[in-house]
Amino acid sequence: FLQACLDAGTATLLYKISRRVFAAVREGKSGADPTWTPGRAGEIIGVAAAAGWATFVPAQAYSVILMPTAWLVFVFWFLVWQCLNAPAPLHLGRCLLWGLLIGVTATGVATIFFIIPLVVTAIVKRTRRLSALAGVAMLLVGIFAGTAPCWMHNYFIAREPVFLSAHSGINFWIGNNPVANGYPRIPPGLRAGQSAMLQDSIDVAEAAAGHPLKRADVSDYWSEKARNYIRSHFGEWLQLTTTKFRNFWNAFQYDDLSIITSLREEGVILPGPRLGLIAALALPGMFFAAVRFPRSRWIAVAVLLHMMSLLGVFVTERYRLAAVPGLLLFAGFTLWKLSEFASKGRVANAFGMGAAIALSTLFVSLPQRDPALWALDAYNSGWQALESGNLPLAQRKLELARAYVPDNAEINLALGNLALAQSDSVQAKQFYASALQIDPDHKSALSNLGVLMLEERAPQVAASLFRRALKSTPADAKTHFLLARAEFESGNLRPALEEVEMAVRISPAQPEFQALYNEIVKASGSTMP
Repeated sequence: FLQACLDAGTATLLYKISRRVFAAVREGKSGADPTWTPGRAGEIIGVAAAAGWATFVPAQAYSVILMPTAWLVFVFWFLVWQCLNAPAPLHLGRCLLWGLLIGVTATGVATIFFIIPLVVTAIVKRTRRLSALAGVAMLLVGIFAGTAPCWMHNYFIAREPVFLSAHSGINFWIGNNPVANGYPRIPPGLRAGQSAMLQDSIDVAEAAAGHPLKRADVSDYWSEKARNYIRSHFGEWLQLTTTKFRNFWNAFQYDDLSIITSLREEGVILPGPRLGLIAALALPGMFFAAVRFPRSRWIAVAVLLHMMSLLGVFVTERYRLAAVPGLLLFAGFTLWKLSEFASKGRVANAFGMGAAIALSTLFVSLPQRDPALWALDAYNSGWQALESGNLPLAQRKLELARAYVPDNAEINLALGNLALAQSDSVQAKQFYASALQIDPDHKSALSNLGVLMLEERAPQVAASLFRRALKSTPADAKTHFLLARAEFESGNLRPALEEVEMAVRISPAQPEFQALYNEIVKASGSTMP
């Protein structure tokens, strides 16, 4: 309910911003378009933009689920509206409140920081020099106060020198590595899925360091890898940044959660416009409006600042959502201007606007040729169906994903898990083996295949698989436990005891670890040293 209210608030802000930016003006007034139709242009564009936001399919989907995206979008455009409407001179208390709002929002979504240049510009334009410095200082005070729950916890409780989140390093690496494609493509050595990927990022960093690391050190490890890639492959990185720029405007919908597809197939959300259509109309409007209506430049800069916040990492549908309200305003402007040209018989102007729309349509429609991108929705939907026990739907979706990308380790792993859920161990082994042919160090495939070998009374084969899995995650207690079980069933009591002791040391609260330890001790006549 609260997120629906926030989306309604965003729609209201679009109407108010449109009235402020595209309000009818008298002919000849400075900054006005003398051909602009007098009347209610700002209101009509605002209503159209608000309606577009209410029916925008990704916005509908992310309002249904509990995600901070709706908060970011509302706060982002509330601040844009404030920048447009702030009185002069600007009161310092308003600057402090802006900073608090940015800081509190940043604890959920850090990309809100990219609105700061726009806010600082508003402060400088509406105050004298000394007052502007004081206003910027109050803004920074508000930001630090708003983010205080995060940085105070990190510095004084967790003893980590981290301002907001220790996950920035792995996100930086995912967006800037040799196999990056501008979307969150998981690099080799990391599993798909947020929790699994985060755990792998810790395990890999600690394995490289040879000792346990603090979360800040883990983040530094991945950040340094990304910086090394940028320094050593600068030309490729520039090309990658260009790809991210194109992805930001592209009609292709990269929903890393596949929430939009699931809700659409279940009939939860209504049909509506997508970003491709909106961007194709908005790009011409952005340029024409910036020339004729100077206040619209605030909207354009806000959109571009949000785009810049993603170029350092990667683009997803939910990440670029905050730019859509501004694009809706420009799309509404384009349609209004086109209708005005047509109604007044200004054929040349209408043709020029139509040509600009055609060019922007070609740009946003540039095809995505990587089949792995088209497999994403099917894979995520299949994984979700498998987790919820809907095996027929899981099979249909995962087989479709494999048809797109047969050489993807994660898809083969998911199909192996599906076969296991269907009690088809033979098929499961084949899929796990296929995953290992693609990625010989895939931890989940090694562990799952090892468990099947244990069940089939092949403990020595299982032990070799578990050892391989431990090379990438040496601190995984469950894998040490499974290796201990395999060694014990092979009759190798001393290695079994060493492995179960390691499992108990890492995770002493697990009763099955202690039970196996007692069993091995009883069989060997040993005791815990």
